Amino acid sequence: MRLKSGFWVSAFLRRCMVDGMFGAVLRKGAEEAGAVYILVNHLDGTCHLFGPSPGASHDEQGERRWIIEASPPQSPVDATALIERRIRFDPDIWIVEVEDRHGTAGLAQAP
Repeated sequence: MRLKSGFWVSAFLRRCMVDGMFGAVLRKGAEEAGAVYILVNHLDGTCHLFGPSPGASHDEQGERRWIIEASPPQSPVDATALIERRIRFDPDIWIVEVEDRHGTAGLAQAP
């Protein structure tokens, strides 16, 4: 069973906070099935940007699959420009930013 985007984002942010990371919704998308993009800010001028995997967006266990849209040394400004292009293509997307100095906020790239 797949979770609604709004519910998944809420649970993801709660998990980040439990793990000691600060996160916030920068842009709220479609509650039911909006695509979710996660900007992981490393607070050193670099970031990761994760987007939904092309093709199957969920694995066999129902977990979301991700691709890295931008990885360090990408700056948050460059990642924001990429996000703006995605919004012009799909206005229903969610944008979530998480501050994680040492990682990818628990997200892994799809195989």
